[in-house]
Amino acid sequence: MIDFVLLWVDGSDPKWLDEYNKYLPNNSRQKASLFRSWDNLEYWFRGVEKFTPWVRKIHFVTCGHTPTWLDTNHPKLNIVKHSDYIDDSHLPTFSSHPIEINLHRIEGLAERFVLFNDDTFLIARTPPERFFIDGLPCDMLVSNALSSSLGVGHFVLNNLEILNRHFKKRDSIKRDFSKWFSLRYASDILRNIALLPWGRFTGFVDPHMPQPYLKSTFDKVWELEERELLKTTSSKFRSCSDISPYLFRYWQLADGRFQPISIRDTKYISISHESIDSGIISTSITSQKYKMLCLNDSGDIDNIEEFERTKRDIQNTLMSLLPDKSSYEI
Repeated sequence: MIDFVLLWVDGSDPKWLDEYNKYLPNNSRQKASLFRSWDNLEYWFRGVEKFTPWVRKIHFVTCGHTPTWLDTNHPKLNIVKHSDYIDDSHLPTFSSHPIEINLHRIEGLAERFVLFNDDTFLIARTPPERFFIDGLPCDMLVSNALSSSLGVGHFVLNNLEILNRHFKKRDSIKRDFSKWFSLRYASDILRNIALLPWGRFTGFVDPHMPQPYLKSTFDKVWELEERELLKTTSSKFRSCSDISPYLFRYWQLADGRFQPISIRDTKYISISHESIDSGIISTSITSQKYKMLCLNDSGDIDNIEEFERTKRDIQNTLMSLLPDKSSYEI
């Protein structure tokens, strides 16, 4: 029994924008344009229905709004508002971190679930064993050395501080040697070898892809680190002191509660002038060489006309792969 969890926000919703601007600090650099829509969410649902028909339930998480075309009465769909599982004292929030680190509180969520962002798509048939084997999440344990605290670096450092309080790297390697040095990681295994001299966890390679989790991992980390997690839950906007949901992934890796896999069946593409001009987006979608694809908005396309043109091109390409409406669409 495997559930999917999908996070979504309608950045063009006037009510949401009013609240966003009401709470946005004057000195904040975060702009509402970060939440602009590429209007391709229906293809996420089409991909799920065509390529993963085995999913038990989709938990669609929003602040309360839903797409006009979505059949909210679909038997496999659970519409989840932030207020359904996060205390009102912490709402509204405009940071994904509080929304994600509390997912285990969603009523009816399965022990095994896969977290999707709305820029990650299923584009080829994907069996349940791609996400879970023998009840454990499928993942790759590839070490990384954090070179900067810029961007998401602050969150990674905060996660690692907690992880190193509860786990010893050498014990993890000794217990799960075959998982640390699985040949499924191919040449990436060299990263684990190169970072062996460091006694502490220095970080992991983080694929921006659908991530399988065990709900019990969330329960355990919250039991041990409630104070730190509550600080992040109270954040309305991202803060350098935040804990990110990757902590739960790191915990599963350090604890050996995962099955090693290769992620060569996934593709991450930053939507930029380069990726558009090269045709890599359309080729990656139509060739179905990969099972999963991330189309990440880099912000590089900032001209309105160019953005609209690029959006139409991506929509048309997804349409060529998934032309038929899903049962999730009215």
